[in-house]
Amino acid sequence: MARRDWRGAHNLPRESGYITAINHTSYLDPLAYGHFQYNNGLPPRFLIKSSLFDVPVLGGILRATGQIPVERGSHRAADALHAAVEALERGRCVAIYPEGTLNATADLWPGRAKTGTARLALTTGAPVVPVAQWGAHEIVPPDGRSRRRFRPFPRTALIVAAGPPVDLSDLYGAELTVPVLREASARIMAAITDLLVEVRGEEQQPSPSPG
Repeated sequence: MARRDWRGAHNLPRESGYITAINHTSYLDPLAYGHFQYNNGLPPRFLIKSSLFDVPVLGGILRATGQIPVERGSHRAADALHAAVEALERGRCVAIYPEGTLNATADLWPGRAKTGTARLALTTGAPVVPVAQWGAHEIVPPDGRSRRRFRPFPRTALIVAAGPPVDLSDLYGAELTVPVLREASARIMAAITDLLVEVRGEEQQPSPSPG
């Protein structure tokens, strides 16, 4: 259904576990990005909301492929962090959408990140590889973008671009205060956005001022 345009695979660490932080504009994103990772030798372990593990067939696939359930708003939410730490220690790739949900804004530029990605990175010292995706939203638009939920034609290029790990070296070993986590999160999202500027071939426009 699509052409593949994989970029930046040389930025993926080869000798340790690592985190990939990815923008999210379509329900098709995990398949496109997962294919990119699989082609480069290390299938990802996604942090995925736990309710999807209860969906028939899909839940079985998620469990069989070692995906990590996240129970949002629950006292068991920390279990996902422990599972992600274990996966990194085993040399796996842990894939996270830092925004925490699908981006359905009009311009599809990355927004503000939640702090979970930064917390995992600073807790483990694992490299964070920023990844920009583009094109999947043309095939499966995010909610509210189109009345057509599936648009396989014309054939679209699915672009997945990995950048060099985000420099968090000055934050490793720091107390995980809110300002530290926000600073790390901002750096991660800035790296994703810079990649997406290259992929889209256009600059992000500033948001209009309130009022």
